[in-house]
Amino acid sequence: MSGVSPDLIFSLQPAGLEAAALDVFRYQYRENDIYRAYTDALRINPDHVKSILEIPYLPIQFFKTHKVVCGSFEPELLFESSGTTQTINSKHYVKDAEIYTRSFMTAFEQFYGPVNDYVIVGLLPSYLERQHSSLVRMVQVMIELSGKPESGFYLYEHDKLYQELQALEARGQKVLLIGVTFGLLDFAEKYTLNLKNTIVMETGGMKGRREEWTRDEVHQYLKERLGVDVVHAEYGMTELLSQAYSKGNGLFMTPPWMKVILRDENDPFDLKAGKGAGVINVIDLANIYSCAFIATDDIGKIHTDGRFEVLGRLDNSALRGCSLMVS
Repeated sequence: MSGVSPDLIFSLQPAGLEAAALDVFRYQYRENDIYRAYTDALRINPDHVKSILEIPYLPIQFFKTHKVVCGSFEPELLFESSGTTQTINSKHYVKDAEIYTRSFMTAFEQFYGPVNDYVIVGLLPSYLERQHSSLVRMVQVMIELSGKPESGFYLYEHDKLYQELQALEARGQKVLLIGVTFGLLDFAEKYTLNLKNTIVMETGGMKGRREEWTRDEVHQYLKERLGVDVVHAEYGMTELLSQAYSKGNGLFMTPPWMKVILRDENDPFDLKAGKGAGVINVIDLANIYSCAFIATDDIGKIHTDGRFEVLGRLDNSALRGCSLMVS
């Protein structure tokens, strides 16, 4: 194992990310056969890598075609991406389920406070009907840790959800309503509410279930119908064990062990540390036992304050079930 332990990762301060990332890179070069082969193919000498801009970022498509793991182990969890019958799904083999729990719980509570302050309501139709969804696993654990009897999943029981949200609002209970985008839109189409104690958080996901809306159109509609001032969002994917969160306007913040940097669309090895637009690369140090350095197919923009937004997807990339069109 590298000198970076889970305890160290989840107690990182932002200033410590680069040193920890370089340590994880050297560990994964030694232990991850696919990542080492990719690094060698680029003729990169790991001893010469001195910054996060010199680390090779593994194209996310490798999770569709290879088992991206460090060493050999029996996974405690298998996460698999959503897709159609015509697509090959990504698979993420998770050695230690507790690392995933620590990652999403530490990040959520950093941005939103203790999970047991909330009733957690998951509106995840289609995701609940699938096996191996990382999103379902995350929400399921949050429901359990909330300790609230009203917490739970909803498939298509919109009437029941409407009544429950009204009752929770009436007594001033804080609620997290986390839902796949088309599920939230379907619910909001049927009901209007005035949610003053509820965070509405969309996780992306149109999946061809509705006509494509821009992010601004989705958020404006949900704000009008559900009576919230802002719509929150979560940015995560099967290949990662960490999430970024937006508290409005599609601007995401990362926990200290996760970082987004950008690459040039025409030159994937031209990386940018500061603000600007490009294609998103993600450092996720919670991915200790797979690959912590992922080149995604999402186009993004980093703002001066360090927050980032997702602007769309590369034209030549495979469609991802959780993608959400934005303006």
